[in-house]
Amino acid sequence: MTWQKQQLPGDHPLVKSGNVGVLLVNLGTPEAAEPKAVKRYLAEFLSDRRVIEIPPIAWQPILRGIILNTRPKKSAKAYAKVWTDEGSPLAVITRQQAEGLQQRIGTTVDVRYAMRYGNPSIPDQIDALHKAGCDRILLAPLYPQYSAATTATVVDKASEFLSKARWQSALRTLPPYHDDPAYIDALASDLTRQLDALSFDPEVLLLSFHGMPQRTLELGDPYHCHCRKTARLLAEKLAQSGSRSQMRIETSFQSRFGPAQWLEPATDDTLQAEGAKGTRRLAIVAPGFSADCVETLEELAIEGRAQFMNAGGEDFAVLSCLNTSDAGMDMLEKIVTRELSGWI
Repeated sequence: MTWQKQQLPGDHPLVKSGNVGVLLVNLGTPEAAEPKAVKRYLAEFLSDRRVIEIPPIAWQPILRGIILNTRPKKSAKAYAKVWTDEGSPLAVITRQQAEGLQQRIGTTVDVRYAMRYGNPSIPDQIDALHKAGCDRILLAPLYPQYSAATTATVVDKASEFLSKARWQSALRTLPPYHDDPAYIDALASDLTRQLDALSFDPEVLLLSFHGMPQRTLELGDPYHCHCRKTARLLAEKLAQSGSRSQMRIETSFQSRFGPAQWLEPATDDTLQAEGAKGTRRLAIVAPGFSADCVETLEELAIEGRAQFMNAGGEDFAVLSCLNTSDAGMDMLEKIVTRELSGWI
């Protein structure tokens, strides 16, 4: 820590500087599994122009008049199924990732976490890092695959705060790491560990990525291509071991919302189709999520299980995200440390 106090007037405030900060950022979560909290969260999330690209004059009446009066109650029930004593799984795991990374990197770097929507917020955490003397900050969106609706909106929010700051911290952004060998190796290692622990041998491993409207692909967003490349590289890495040569690997996209055409094939349709055509043993994982959340713990583990079993399936398993696994934390330490090169 450096204190700027040389040759200063007696009434000059002491200013901390010279530190380096890392801010891990994930999507966000309501503060409680209750309709009011979910409504506040959805109002912020679905008002982001990066997420909903419909002009506000057309979208806001739909959002305020219909969606925020109907969806919060349904979503709150889904959150309640996975809520823990510590709170939202996504928030808990992201905090644990920040704490684990802090232990690994040491005190030379101040590691914190934020949510793009909800709390702790990006502006509050950047402000806290700056007040702690961090005049160099690595902004680390925990999205392996880039999309304007995820990575870009994190950068937007950080830039919005810095645009009002008198003393701006230097900012770096962690690049998307969809094809990074450290990420692919971590996925392959952790999935192999989990598959080995199952009581059955899956016929199919379904890689389920979060969906996006088809229009995002047509407008030039690289998200779909990033997901497909991750799936290809992961399949090749898993095939190298040769231990599950009979396991078929498929890719799908989950969490469709609204009437627009979304990326296909859809996860729910795929689960039903696999059961209907005779697949009896299936495992599913969401490699695009850095931490388990309502989309994995409820949408896949509860709804997805019912969809597959009702279509004729017999054995079904949802594999965990990287979370704070050894492989996941090794990967996070490696890519973050790399991006801090020259600062530490």
